[in-house]
Amino acid sequence: MAIDLTNIYKKYKGLWVALKEDKVTVVASGQTVNEALSEAKTKGFDDPILFKVPTRIIPQIGAI
Repeated sequence: MAIDLTNIYKKYKGLWVALKEDKVTVVASGQTVNEALSEAKTKGFDDPILFKVPTRIIPQIGAI
């Protein structure tokens, strides 16, 4: 099932985010992956899902 990340995109555009296991709850963010991970660990999330939110969304058609 697809996950709607629209709100995350709007708020965290261009930043690294750390997500809970539910894949939609942001627990930390930062300019670098280390900043996001460090903040998440400080908040008690030792193994978050990390990804960089794109600065713009580009549609893709076809296989990757």
